[in-house]
Amino acid sequence: MKAANEVERTLDMAEEALDRGDPESALDLCQEVLDQDDGHPGALFLTAEAHRDLRELPAAEARYRDAIKVAPHHSSSWSGLANVLFDQLRFEESRSASLRAIRIDDANPEAFHLRGLLRERRGDFFGAARDFRRATLLDPGAYPLPVPLDDGTVEAVVEEAVRAMHPSIRDYLQQVAILLDEVPDDELLRQWDPPAPPGEILGYFSGTSLADRSTGNPWTNLPSAIVLFRRNLQRIAADHDRMIEELRVTVIHEIGHFLGLTEEDLEERGLD
Repeated sequence: MKAANEVERTLDMAEEALDRGDPESALDLCQEVLDQDDGHPGALFLTAEAHRDLRELPAAEARYRDAIKVAPHHSSSWSGLANVLFDQLRFEESRSASLRAIRIDDANPEAFHLRGLLRERRGDFFGAARDFRRATLLDPGAYPLPVPLDDGTVEAVVEEAVRAMHPSIRDYLQQVAILLDEVPDDELLRQWDPPAPPGEILGYFSGTSLADRSTGNPWTNLPSAIVLFRRNLQRIAADHDRMIEELRVTVIHEIGHFLGLTEEDLEERGLD
């Protein structure tokens, strides 16, 4: 059996693996500890974090809950659980977990950031801004303040992106409405399996691409739309210039879907 100092070294290595973007190695290291002590709270928590990084949300949820059973006052386990519940669109459960995290530790930046995301979805943008400011004060590196994005800036970036297109494409784009919403709704998010992460989707093309239109099927010629999500765009970058670039790439990405390009096509062009 590993001595206590060996266990801590193993878990330190697991944390380092997570920091360098290697959750698989973190899982292996945590399993070494869990093979000897299946209730070790640190190993359970880091296992949950690794599953979350791998987007294995049910597995992450299970391990966060295991960690909470043995260490119910570990605020980061509650905020981690809140995050994976949020990404599974279980918003009320997520809210309860985030509030529990804050009650345990009112200096948990992840919990305040998550509560801000939940408030955005309820339309409480003032309350969300307050929570985001608190998260930034606690950890400015991980949670920079959202960058304001006004309607005029969006219109200017969209116009610039459209002007850069070939004239024949610009003609087709006259048939496409480009809209700005605050956050994606549940119905849209559930079009993916598993659902798209609510706080990450930046834009969406709705309609039939040019490649799939047919003169024999009038339904394929109904007007299409590109929808941009302001609140997610505001949080995608730490400064205005980077946010504008993310907005530009998002617009071109969704225009690419209108033209019939797949996600793989867009990735090859650096528009993923």
